[in-house]
Amino acid sequence: MRVGNGEGAPRVPRQGRADWLRGARIIGVLGVFYRPEGRLGEPEAVEFLLADGQSVLLTCASDWTLRVGPGAWPRLPEWCVPSGQWEFATVPTLPQPPEGGWTVTRTEERGDENGQVREAVIRCEGGSFVVVGGDTMAIRFTRGHRGAPATT
Repeated sequence: MRVGNGEGAPRVPRQGRADWLRGARIIGVLGVFYRPEGRLGEPEAVEFLLADGQSVLLTCASDWTLRVGPGAWPRLPEWCVPSGQWEFATVPTLPQPPEGGWTVTRTEERGDENGQVREAVIRCEGGSFVVVGGDTMAIRFTRGHRGAPATT
């Protein structure tokens, strides 16, 4: 599985609508937190750890659009400067993964009126992760397969 948008360029965030994680197994979800602010709020980014050793990083741009690209787990994203002030941590509102992880059945990207991606839905057997871009990231897990259809 490759998250990227060009041959030989897996580090470049991929753009466009695609089923970019179908069939992958998510074995962990971690938030990237700015430590001086504590972990009481939402993370600045979310990294999905995959069973094959790869990871996927979801971040927000300054215009609150959502960016999806390859992660570098266990290294922090390059923009975490100084690195000593940032940390990975579990997001307390998310459940622990089941044994073997969550198998992704489909992904969706939801956009605004300008076609900019603002939300990603990662549908898994047993539930869905909903990641929303903004000033910080918002992430929730819903049991089952509820949720509105993706916009195009």
